[in-house]
Amino acid sequence: MRWLVTGGGGMLAADVLERAALTGEPVLALGRSELDLCDRRAVRDFVAAYRPGVVVNCAAWTAVDDAETHEDEALEVNGHAVGWLAESCARAGARLVHVSTDYVFDGTAPGPYPEDAPTAPVNAYGRTKLAGERAALEHGHHVVRSAWLYGAAGPNFVRTMIRLAAERDTVDVVDDQHGQPTWTADLADYLVRLARSELPPGVYHGTSSGETTWCGLAKEIFTLLGLDPDRVRPVSSAGFPRPARRPANSVLAHTKGEPIRHWHQALRAAWPVLTRGRRCGVA
Repeated sequence: MRWLVTGGGGMLAADVLERAALTGEPVLALGRSELDLCDRRAVRDFVAAYRPGVVVNCAAWTAVDDAETHEDEALEVNGHAVGWLAESCARAGARLVHVSTDYVFDGTAPGPYPEDAPTAPVNAYGRTKLAGERAALEHGHHVVRSAWLYGAAGPNFVRTMIRLAAERDTVDVVDDQHGQPTWTADLADYLVRLARSELPPGVYHGTSSGETTWCGLAKEIFTLLGLDPDRVRPVSSAGFPRPARRPANSVLAHTKGEPIRHWHQALRAAWPVLTRGRRCGVA
């Protein structure tokens, strides 16, 4: 079985490429310069020629705030392009595993969102990602929602906090948004297992177990650095106005498939990779 990983230059794709390679099967990762998913004919022709057994779509417009003023461009990547890829995979008999987001929910639920909870995105990014979900599902594929990703191959909240710990005496971090920090290596394992499983097409949740706030995550990072977690000061979202509204609760339930380990365990496992070349929070 051949694997194709799209969004090949991204943080998640790097881990998916590594995990898929462990199967011993051929794996090809392509970035936008090599395969523009917004070019419908190019997508159709490439999939037809390469004939992958599995396509893991990690490509996305991820600039949440910029999507507020560039929704059409974000929709082209997160919505239309997913539809063209899903259509091409269906024609070629390939299984598509498409990565989506917690931002398809409005954040008002009192507890974790199950896979079949009604969607109601509160920002442009969420709307465009929901369009991609619907396109993938329409063609009979798998959708995996994830959230709060961090990893070694790209910028993310964890690495930012490690840097700020070395630069500032205190850091103000939002404490009224709840979610699930998820290591890209764990998500990559989940995606590869799902692609090789007999689980039917549909929506799955691929986030770490447990939950916290951005402030709670930052305090844990400071603790792992051997620093005083009280240097992280909790603040409300109102203190950090952003163009795109964020859901207050984006915790996802796991009622289908095998859940990913607790975020505490994952962060500790990821720590040697994330802090390679650093000592006590000093770059």
